This record gives sequence, structure tokens and C-alpha cells, in this order.
Amino acid sequence: MTNTLFMLGASFLLGGLNHHTQEYNRLNARAQAGQLFLATIALLIPSALSQADSAPAAAFTQQLSVGLSVLLMVGYGLGLLFSLKTHRELFAGVDSGGSEENPWPMGLALAALAGVTVLVALVSEVFVESVQTAALDLGMSQAFVGFIVVALVGGAAEMASAFSGARKDRLDLSVGIALGSAAQIALFVAPVLVLVSYFIGPKPMDLQFWPGAVVMILLATMTASLVTIGGRSAWFIGVLVLLVYSIFAMTLYLLPPRVQ
Repeated sequence: MTNTLFMLGASFLLGGLNHHTQEYNRLNARAQAGQLFLATIALLIPSALSQADSAPAAAFTQQLSVGLSVLLMVGYGLGLLFSLKTHRELFAGVDSGGSEENPWPMGLALAALAGVTVLVALVSEVFVESVQTAALDLGMSQAFVGFIVVALVGGAAEMASAFSGARKDRLDLSVGIALGSAAQIALFVAPVLVLVSYFIGPKPMDLQFWPGAVVMILLATMTASLVTIGGRSAWFIGVLVLLVYSIFAMTLYLLPPRVQ
């Protein structure tokens, strides 16, 4: 939700403050939004059926979650094949008129990516744990900490790249980072966690989440699909997306704790 709304909206806003209008590849945005919608359906089904009053309901949810996780991973892999191999020409970035940068050699780029990934993972783990503890000490609800605070801190590196690209009129990069990272979490990371939980977790994980969270994810996906359908952006579009995110953040902040 943070990637889909906050990162995307802030990129539109920051880019629009420097440029009157900006263009990006709408086919890429539509494909990413379509993948997000697929993941939202997979999250919606177990939550919608969670009220089934039957003895094998828990076993059914776990079996369904495993099957859906496999389907989501297949969809993610086919999406990569579609965008990087069979129809890669459709995903070319919009020319912003900027100067071409000399690409790094492949070996150096991969080594730098691996090194930076490890460093960012280590720093993020320590940073997120510290921020989460501090937020709970300040009386913030667990829902607000999980959906807002941890998500913002954990995605700081991606946000820095997306915001920088938007200000440099490279909105294709920003949209790709925002929607691509959200799709990666929904279609790959979450399904992998479900499958891995059967081997290293204290108990199996499923795709049945709090219904309010699923509704917010659905609305976030619909918002992203709506604002990216035209392939052009201005600063006010970013404001609208950020206001939707603010509505969710305010709701989660004021949400009373569950009665045990």
C-alpha cells in the first residue's frame, strides 16, 4: 500500500513541481497494475471465505493459500517473461529528452548491486526493528506501525531512487519502482513466505488477512490503476494519490486496539 500510494503519489508530486507535465509508458503501468489486481484477488478470496462455519475451515484456508501462492508466483514469472523477453519493446521508457548515460559493464553492475543489496538489507533490518520498537513505545497501534511506519522505513532506499528519477523527468523509472516493487511483494515475496513457513516457521502462514487491510489494498490498487491509465501526470495527480494514502494512514492511526 505504501509503495502503490505514497511512493507513486510523491513521485508525481515531486516531478510535477519541476515539470509542468510528465509522460511515462502507460502500458508498463497498466501491466504492473494488472499484476497488483491479480494479487488483490488472491488475498480477497481467503478473507471472504474466512467466515465459513465448518470444522475443516482452517485446513481449507491453508490448502487454498498454498495453491494461490503457487499461482501468484507463476503469474509473476510469466510477467517477467512478458516484459523482459517476448514483448520488451512495449515497455521502453518515454524519451524525456535527457542526455544518455554511459552504462556500467555488466559484471561491475551485478557486483555493485549484490553489495548494495546486502548492505541495505542489514541496515534496514536494524533500522526497522528500532523504529518499530520506538513507535510502539509512543503508543501507536500495531496496524499503523506495520502498514505505515515499517513500510516507510523499509522502503526508504527505493523511495529515494523513485523520487530522484521523478525530479529528473524520468517518471518511467519512478512508476516502475513504485508499482514494480508493490507487485513483487504481492506476487513473489508473500507467496514465498507462505511456502517457506511450512519449513522454518512456528506455524504455517496463509493468505487470510484482516478484512480491513484487504479492502485498503483493493482500493489502493484501483487508485493506482485509475491514475496511471493515461500515461501523463502533473503535481495535482500526486496530491490526490497522497490524500488517499493519508485517509488510510489516519484510519490506521486512530484505529482502537482489539479487545483480547
